[in-house]
Amino acid sequence: VTRDMSKIRPGRVAYAVWCNDKGKVIDDVTMIPGPVHQGRLESPFYSRLKALDTVNEWHQWKGYTAANELYCADTEYFAIRNATAVFDLTPMTKYRITGPDALDYLNRLVTRDMTKVAPGRVAYAAWCDEQGQVIDDGTIFHLREGEYRLCSQERHYGWLMDATTGFDVEVVHETDDVAALAVQGPTSYSVLSQLGIAGLDALKPFGLMHANFRGADLVISRTGFTGDLGYELWIEPYKAVTLWDALFEAGQPFGIRAIGTTALDMARIEAGFIAVYEEFLPADETVRTGRSRSPFELGLGWLVDFKKPNFNGRRALAREYRDGSTWQLVKLDIEGNKPAHHAYIFPREKGNKGDIGFITSAMWSPVCKKNIALGTVRAPHGKPGESLWVEIYYQREMHWNRRMAQATVVDKPFWFPDRRGATPPGPY
Repeated sequence: VTRDMSKIRPGRVAYAVWCNDKGKVIDDVTMIPGPVHQGRLESPFYSRLKALDTVNEWHQWKGYTAANELYCADTEYFAIRNATAVFDLTPMTKYRITGPDALDYLNRLVTRDMTKVAPGRVAYAAWCDEQGQVIDDGTIFHLREGEYRLCSQERHYGWLMDATTGFDVEVVHETDDVAALAVQGPTSYSVLSQLGIAGLDALKPFGLMHANFRGADLVISRTGFTGDLGYELWIEPYKAVTLWDALFEAGQPFGIRAIGTTALDMARIEAGFIAVYEEFLPADETVRTGRSRSPFELGLGWLVDFKKPNFNGRRALAREYRDGSTWQLVKLDIEGNKPAHHAYIFPREKGNKGDIGFITSAMWSPVCKKNIALGTVRAPHGKPGESLWVEIYYQREMHWNRRMAQATVVDKPFWFPDRRGATPPGPY
């Protein structure tokens, strides 16, 4: 509603109206507030996660209670790389997009050509404002002919509804209506195979399939945020706990573990994947100029297709493609073993004392045995093979230390095992 309901105490009555996204009144109402609820939403898997928790490290993810870690982030990380890790994806924002103009609508919204994404396929995509600055990235599932699901970190219902102007399309926010799990790691295929899902061996990367799981429609996509072999499972909430229990029973011989966001973040840095509020800010939330990024500045130029008809930000992106970008995303291999959290980046040229950028995500990679980071630097810096300096500050027993570490720009993910693309995957 348009009225500030936080000012209406229990025992008082408020007259209010609510509007659509164009500011037109839908209806008016008399509201009688009750006690303020201070709790968070619990996903259908929360009871199972809570039973495994030993460290009480939780955070709020779009209103849901989500685990940072359940017992040990390092142990959970190694489950991703050595066995099977299960992550609760339910809080991921999900929108169902249908209607006669669903394809044209999505093609206008995102920079990628969605006409090339057939039913049964998943596309990674980004969408921009009219200045060609990224609002968010996400995955678009072509579930069936003319039926799509858009998944993103942030909520964009207002933006998506504004973009429907002129299209015969329906956008439904279905986050609470779909329970989801990420099942990732070298033994993930072996675990899912124990559930007796026919056709899983033929599922290719970025493919999806429908399976009957005890009377419910189970959507399985070969997608993930770890850079490893992995799948994502999507099911109605009433079957969520049943799916969890079946999955963990099947996974016992294969080292299955539940994980939190800390371990997942470690894996995505190794894979070279960007994350909102880490590598970029949503363009519709920035206040200062120069704080947002374009797809080209985030290493997503391959998602911009100028051969298709008009899309949001096309003119600005065409101008940037012609004139060049201001910033460049870099993957850095850094000497030493001190993670370069929030570090400044400097050029190697003598006499140049100004910084050229900064680190956005950093870690010591246990599996790569390297000090790695993602960062953003001003063009023309950032070319593969370029040598840079990184200014690292770290604390030991309350004392701060500073070191200048040499870093090399690399053009490949830090972690990309063959099994990630193998079809069928091997029986690990």
